[in-house]
Amino acid sequence: MIDLTGAAWRKSTRSSSQGNCVEVAANIAGLVAVRDSKDQRGPALVFTPAGWDAFLSFAKTRR
Repeated sequence: MIDLTGAAWRKSTRSSSQGNCVEVAANIAGLVAVRDSKDQRGPALVFTPAGWDAFLSFAKTRR
């Protein structure tokens, strides 16, 4: 299990007023973590930086 205790989570500036979005932490060496902002103690997805970049590139093409 990866320890995300020191993760600095940030929420998208496009987050709705209800806060329905994801939060990203990129301050962990070699990892990018993503979690549901409504369930901050719930699970997080963890990517390598290259994997995160690939995910974002794919998502941007699916708008």
